[in-house]
Amino acid sequence: MHPLSDMKLERPASAEQAVALLAAEPGARLLAGGTDLVPNLRRGIGKPTTLVDVSALPGFAALAAAADGNLRLGAGLKLATLARDPLLAARLPALAAAAAAAAGPAHRSAATLGGNLCQDTRCVYYNQSEWWRAANHYCLKLGGDTCHVAPQGKRCHAAFCSDLAPVLLALHAEAELLSPGGTRRTPLAAMYRDDGAAHLTLARDEILTAVQVPAAPAGLRLGFRKSRVRGAMDFPLASVAVALTLGEGKAAPLTSLAVGISGTNSHPLQLQGTEALVGRPLDEAALAALGKLVQKQVSPMRSTVTSSNHRRLVASVLAQRLLRELATA
Repeated sequence: MHPLSDMKLERPASAEQAVALLAAEPGARLLAGGTDLVPNLRRGIGKPTTLVDVSALPGFAALAAAADGNLRLGAGLKLATLARDPLLAARLPALAAAAAAAAGPAHRSAATLGGNLCQDTRCVYYNQSEWWRAANHYCLKLGGDTCHVAPQGKRCHAAFCSDLAPVLLALHAEAELLSPGGTRRTPLAAMYRDDGAAHLTLARDEILTAVQVPAAPAGLRLGFRKSRVRGAMDFPLASVAVALTLGEGKAAPLTSLAVGISGTNSHPLQLQGTEALVGRPLDEAALAALGKLVQKQVSPMRSTVTSSNHRRLVASVLAQRLLRELATA
């Protein structure tokens, strides 16, 4: 890694000042925890002229519960805080578990919710030193014209690896976004596109200020699982969250089902087609149907040291196991 290049550091007093700086400085980048951005800068990935430090913005790290049960999670909340917050532990233990599964303790003490949701996509051909990338003629994501993972195509297949995104997608969370034009809310899923080189739909002068989590319906069962090469520190081969509700009776049918997946595609995946399982009892046929849905929609490529098909099967098995565990708990 190389020393950081010369750049300005701005510490705005408000979120409005932060987006104004982004609008005025085309070469500006946001800095919060820096656990994703700074290592990339030291690898020569990006050379911003200005860093806009939003870590101390008023209210940026607030966690608020409304009377109707909705939660507002400030984008500046540290992952360590999310992992041990008593309110989250009581209401959304799966989200706390996802935060605790990210990286290592030192990373979680600095990394933020917003950074985790807006982190860069990853690939073994991209997250390397400058000399390594130059020796391999760069790649489609940065400096080159070929995706080394899929050389015949013209799209980047770097993977998005947030652990928090699957849980929030399964909960139908919304992103609160601020730009010079004001604040808007959008489904979290709409913040992403399936393009490893440009996976965020945010405008250059727009920042994620909070995530709005709707009140959980009565009887909601929510779970999270992550698979990785090592038991700690690693990015996911697949991270999966399942949220469901059940009807009454011994062979209670599913009355709702939502699945979020990360680590396999260039964006976090909100699994489509789960409504076909609603109204059915949880049996082997339902589990097999869910597994097929996952395998059809995840599209891992050789962007990690693990084979693509292995990651596809991991995502499918995690979703099936979670569904069985939650339904029979």
